Parts: sequence; C-alpha cells; structure tokens
Amino acid sequence: MDTSLGPLAASVEPALLPPRTPLHGRYTSVVPLHPQHWRAIYRHLGGGENAWRWKYMPLEGLLTEEICEATIAAWSASKDPLYYTVLSGPASDPASEPAGILSYLAIVPNHRRIEIGWVIFGDALKHSREGTEAFFLFMKHAFVDLGYLRVEWKANNLNAASLAAARRLGFTFEGVFRKHMIVKGRHRDSAWLSILDDEWPAARKGFEAWLEESNFDENGKQKKGLSECRDELQ
Repeated sequence: MDTSLGPLAASVEPALLPPRTPLHGRYTSVVPLHPQHWRAIYRHLGGGENAWRWKYMPLEGLLTEEICEATIAAWSASKDPLYYTVLSGPASDPASEPAGILSYLAIVPNHRRIEIGWVIFGDALKHSREGTEAFFLFMKHAFVDLGYLRVEWKANNLNAASLAAARRLGFTFEGVFRKHMIVKGRHRDSAWLSILDDEWPAARKGFEAWLEESNFDENGKQKKGLSECRDELQ
C-alpha cells in the first residue's frame, strides 16, 4: 500500500454540524446561547469590573448593559462561532443561571475538525467542577455525537492561563503561528493545540474519574488533579 501521501482515512463521511441542543451533566448544563441570557451574563461577565476577563479577546468587554444585550443577541444568531452558555448548575436546578460562554468555531465537517473557543467564565465557574464538566460535555459531544476527528484550541501565545487550561484538559501543543492575527491593533502569535479522536478515550476516562464524587472531600476540594487522573488510567 502506498503511504507516501499519508494513511487512508477510515471514512470520508463528513462530521455533523452541531445541532444547537443542550448538553446536560451531573454538575452543570451547557445550553445554546439565547438573547434572554444577557442579564445573567452581564452579572457574571459584564461591566468595567469584569473588563480584565476580556484582555485576550477581540472585544474590550461587555462594558454596559446595552452593549451586553446587543452582543448576546448577535451571538445567539451566529452559526460559526456557535455560542453556548455554561450554567452555574444543572438545568434542573431552578437557581442555575448563565455564568460563562464558550463556543464551537472553525467548524469544518468535511475534514472533521472543530475548535473550542471564545471561552469566558465568571467566578462561579473558575476552577470548578462545573467548568471542567462543561469542557468534558463539549468535547464528548464533538467526538462521540458529531463524529469529529480533531478538536482544536487556539490562544494568544501570551495567554499563559489559556495554554495551561488546554494542557490540563488533555490538548497537545502543536506550535505557534506567528503574526497570525491582529487583535486590538496588536500582532497576535497564536498557539495551536489539539486532541484527536484516538486520544479521546484516554482523556474521557480521565475526565470521568476526576468528576466522580469520591474525588472530592467534604469541602469540595479535589483529591487528584485531572492530569493525574488521566495519567493513572493510561
């Protein structure tokens, strides 16, 4: 068999477009963004006090209620990026509310690749089971339900927090695209990371082990980190 052009694809069938359906977990739900979410989003991500969260984003932030309402309305109608909100708890809990945003973007079904980006979490989701489970639900949906072979993560190469988060979640660093974008009038070197379909089963087991109730003490503190859980199962 001639392998000079690379291995044959097991299937050339395209992946599916994300169908804008909610994803439910044990600790949180990830639901398609809707214009009515803007008030809760503003509480968690808006105003001048939250402008720092948007440092590496193309926007300066959701600085006023008017900007927030208009932005959430526009994002709710977008197909790529396809925006979702992460709830502060499961959708079955009446107290749950939108506390963060993430999206699918650079969606290419024919080549079976998709990116996770536009990640902005409020304090209710930072370093939490809810936040980690949201990524797990998003990644599982892409690989298992939609049939993607490659899930990508791109970040400003200066954004150490984003790069650390990606590595914690199981993404592999691939390199830096120099002067990839101009953002807020500045050149951006973009770090590229990915996780592949044949890497997903091990990553999935790590997520499932980390998310078990037994991995947390009575104060909600983790006993083992996500990377540790993943490494132990390989």
